[in-house]
Amino acid sequence: MKQTINFYDFSEAFRKAGRGDQFTYEGQRALFDYLEQYEEDCDTEIELDVIALCCDYVEYDNLEEFQLDYGHEDYPDVDSIYNKTEVIEFGEGSFIIASL
Repeated sequence: MKQTINFYDFSEAFRKAGRGDQFTYEGQRALFDYLEQYEEDCDTEIELDVIALCCDYVEYDNLEEFQLDYGHEDYPDVDSIYNKTEVIEFGEGSFIIASL
């Protein structure tokens, strides 16, 4: 059984799972848009699993915050992150990555 959801439903699923603060509003929007585009591009459906998404994706406010977790040498810029994982950029330097 399949249920089509919109961004409001997506955001509410995070809130109901106690993960409403896992991503910023802008981050949730970027992740939702990314997943919808992925479904369209790959002609596949994704099951909404909030916990799995919280484990699979991490939001960073900026490159410096990311570098605190992963170091400066291997990741001098956002382009270097693209070489290792999925990157969803949004806002003024914020981005979400698929967990490394």
